[in-house]
Amino acid sequence: MALIPELLTQLAQMALVLLFAPLLTGFVRKLKARLLRRRGPSLFQPYRDLLRWLRKEVVLADNASWRFRAAPYLIFATTWVAAALVPTFATGLLYSWSADLFARVSLLGSARSLLALAGMDVGTSFGGIGSSREVMIASLAEPAMLLIAFTLALVAGSTQLSTVADFMNSPEVGLRVSVGMALVALVMVAIAENARIPVDNPATHLELTMVHEAMVLEYSGRHLAMIEFASFLKLLLYVSLIACLFAPWGLAPPGAGPWTFALGAAAWLGKLAIAGTLLALFETAIAKMRVFRVPEFLGAALMLGLLATLLMFVSRSL
Repeated sequence: MALIPELLTQLAQMALVLLFAPLLTGFVRKLKARLLRRRGPSLFQPYRDLLRWLRKEVVLADNASWRFRAAPYLIFATTWVAAALVPTFATGLLYSWSADLFARVSLLGSARSLLALAGMDVGTSFGGIGSSREVMIASLAEPAMLLIAFTLALVAGSTQLSTVADFMNSPEVGLRVSVGMALVALVMVAIAENARIPVDNPATHLELTMVHEAMVLEYSGRHLAMIEFASFLKLLLYVSLIACLFAPWGLAPPGAGPWTFALGAAAWLGKLAIAGTLLALFETAIAKMRVFRVPEFLGAALMLGLLATLLMFVSRSL
């Protein structure tokens, strides 16, 4: 009988991730508009956009293959699984054994590959440009993520997110230079992976600079809804991952009661609000960089991840 409460808790986390992913995006958009002295869209506008896309008819190109049709559903499924495996309000859940740092990198890499292939499937010039830029970003972002995961695994002695979160919440971690470098590198990778300023601007559709938008220009209807929902989930995933690894305060321990889970969920929502506020402030205060400067930005994240890993080999106390 103990399996039923654990299963319900795991399902609750999966549902919370789906429920609050569009809200986080809407919160960032609203706050950015307020900072620019505009009224801005409603907090719930992403939900309305998803419903509007789901009601519309799917329009496909004549030369679209089965990969183009299947990619949105596979991208959404892999991103949802990756987001649901990140501990949000509790550790030690039913499927926490599968919440591995390297597994999460693999899932997101699979979703990225599917999107890049779908962008090139129809053969449009914009889709090819967006896919090539996405692969260029991935060639630096994925090694940086692997080095960050390797650093945290050396620090905590495990690659499972729940174990790493428990270790980071203990006094044993202390102040480590390698952990600080890994945090900065992860934030830089998260900005690039989610196509945020200064790497990309999700609010514009300029064909000379756009990356993510160029790959999804040929999608419409429910296919576009799946891809956009996956992008909402990806932003929530990275925010939850940073909160889980570097600010694991408030996470409910295994076997806790409903009130502890409720407090953990409240703490998680507070972290989302703080992260969304910082992201809006950062994007309002900085300009978008040129496309050819993106490798330098991600190269810095890669070097920080490499230095963090090397410091762990030099001294375990660093």
